[in-house]
Amino acid sequence: MKYKRLTKEQFEALHEEFANFLATQQIDKKEWDALKESKPEVAEQELDVFSDLVWEGVLTNAKFLEHFSKSYIFLFHCQENFIQSIVMKTLDPNVDFMTKEGLQWLGDNMFSETTEIHIGKKEYNPERNTAIFDLIQQGAILSDGQLYIQVNGIIESK
Repeated sequence: MKYKRLTKEQFEALHEEFANFLATQQIDKKEWDALKESKPEVAEQELDVFSDLVWEGVLTNAKFLEHFSKSYIFLFHCQENFIQSIVMKTLDPNVDFMTKEGLQWLGDNMFSETTEIHIGKKEYNPERNTAIFDLIQQGAILSDGQLYIQVNGIIESK
């Protein structure tokens, strides 16, 4: 397995897609139920293969990621051959970027001595989808990129 198995909730949300996946392998519901009973290891393999297919599609289409913690905000723009990052850190221990007030504080203090901003660019190592998956495993979430684009625009205009 290249990534990780989808959760029960994710499988439930994708039940139609999973049924179609099984149908492409000439496995109907009756056969699937029998497979789970008689050959659970084969059923497990089917779950893993489907999970990897779903992850591969999600990761291939990923453009932006975000990861928030109390003192840091990591923003990523996933290009084809490299990933760009904007990392913002507060030096004020009273600020919490996980709150609305913390984000408002950042807006007011982005270019002050209490905020550090680092911009980076890195080629993927290992390959793109694995690198993006690793960031998700560390807590990053897929995003629409609005925050990255907004912050990047502010930084570039300085």
